[in-house]
Amino acid sequence: MPHATFGLFVPCYVNALYPEAGVATWRLLEYLGVDADYPTGQTCCGQPMANAGFEREAVPLVKQFHSLFARYDFIITPSASCAVFVKEHLEEMNGRLYEICEYLHDVAKVETLPGKFAHKVSIHNSCHGVRKLRLSSASERMEPHYSKLKKLLYMVEGIEVVEPANADECCGFGGMFSIEEPAVSVCMGHDKLKNHLATGAQYITGADSSCLMHLQGIARREKMPARFIHIAQILAAGL
Repeated sequence: MPHATFGLFVPCYVNALYPEAGVATWRLLEYLGVDADYPTGQTCCGQPMANAGFEREAVPLVKQFHSLFARYDFIITPSASCAVFVKEHLEEMNGRLYEICEYLHDVAKVETLPGKFAHKVSIHNSCHGVRKLRLSSASERMEPHYSKLKKLLYMVEGIEVVEPANADECCGFGGMFSIEEPAVSVCMGHDKLKNHLATGAQYITGADSSCLMHLQGIARREKMPARFIHIAQILAAGL
């Protein structure tokens, strides 16, 4: 689409805590020849409030999102969970709003990337990414295994990609779940980290900074030797 317009949606927690993931997403779009706008008035999309049961309080934020992004043909974000929330609450965003890996694989259909990342990485599959965006296969569907994240990562020179045991099992974050059920959440995250570290990977990567943040917090508290990086940063390495 030669004259398509693009808007870059950087979720609030990415903007505040992991801005490098947003920058990497912009660089990937630039590499594809996309001149993406960044609407400076964007705020939280409303997901935390809605997931906590305060749907009425989330309505103004959803409306704000619509007012800023309705004019774009494509909206790209480095967050699977936020992409799912907006798609489910603004039906007209379906077919226009994409998580960055979803866009690279399904729409732009990239076949090569120029970066280098000479490390062994373990893929963290977030629940929203697997079960809503179909970024990888879900074991309960009894379908042939596939991973769009793995396919994209293998375009980066020097990388070794692995997946942990129980690759599509929840890490225990779940937004408000981690606050309301912290003991269970931490236990699930600890089990997930053990599976990642058992692969011998130097980094854990994925398409949701929220899941990586949850695991990173557990790893730091328990002094586990784990490093984390958003997948957009790996894919944009060297750009």
